[in-house]
Amino acid sequence: MSNIGKKYSTGILKSAEMAAIGASKLIGGGDKEGADQLAVDAMRSALNEIDFDGRIVIGEGERDEAPMLYIGEKVGTGNGDAVDIALDPLEGTTITSKGMPNSLAVIAAANKGSMLHSPDTYMNKIAIGGGYGNDVIDLDASVADNVKSLAQAKKVNPADITACVLERDRHADIIESLRSIGSKVVLIPDGDVQGVMMTSQKDIDVDIYFGTGGAPEGVLAAAALQCIGGQIQTRLVIRNDDEKQRAEKLGIKDLDKKYMIDDLATGDIVFVATGVTEGTMVKGVKKLGSLYTTHSIVLRSDEHTTQYIQTQYPNIS
Repeated sequence: MSNIGKKYSTGILKSAEMAAIGASKLIGGGDKEGADQLAVDAMRSALNEIDFDGRIVIGEGERDEAPMLYIGEKVGTGNGDAVDIALDPLEGTTITSKGMPNSLAVIAAANKGSMLHSPDTYMNKIAIGGGYGNDVIDLDASVADNVKSLAQAKKVNPADITACVLERDRHADIIESLRSIGSKVVLIPDGDVQGVMMTSQKDIDVDIYFGTGGAPEGVLAAAALQCIGGQIQTRLVIRNDDEKQRAEKLGIKDLDKKYMIDDLATGDIVFVATGVTEGTMVKGVKKLGSLYTTHSIVLRSDEHTTQYIQTQYPNIS
């Protein structure tokens, strides 16, 4: 198999940067759909410049609609290696439209067949950083039991554990369970790829991630953790017959399957997240005249490297 990180990281990085710049033009504008569309259009254009045979396996839905980067869409020149792409051109559409922090343009690439073809449904998730045994967390265990197990592995008290949770009404029980055992809770308004990644960032005080978010974001998060270390367990949340049919159409037969990290993403992976608004992990897009400055984190599984890259693009209209 081809070394995806070595061959295509520059093109993948530019694709995320272009999406971030596009979306940044509507920061605080109250138009989340417009910001998302600018990110999609810019990312698609950049991806189509890469000399590979790319296919979207995680995108913005399964329907064959031109305005979206949809699941199954072909990108790239059509030459070179067959590459699977997982992406979220704007993770945090609402927070971008409101001018709030921590929105990102996110993309991952791997050899064909290396990432789960997940439907655009919900997914239940639990994640921790690297360096722990495989028996520390369990998606089917209670919130309290998972925190106590992690605390024991870290040789600390449950009150010393900080959990990241997406701020949604459906997570009220999770938040109540965490606070009942004295754990700290970091609530995020959007962006659970970044929420999962925080568990593996040594300079960020987050130990564990809980909650239900988008299934595509679960695959993207797993791709990131394969590069920087960490564990994630997930299960699809199928709410109706339409979602069941969409999952089955993508080849998913066991709707109750508990997915471990290697089930979600494996092999040679490059992952890029570029800040749109100012963020915890990376800064947002800066504009001075016609000069745009982007800030990105680039992860590669082949070298287990983390790079923070600042790029300046002059004369972008």
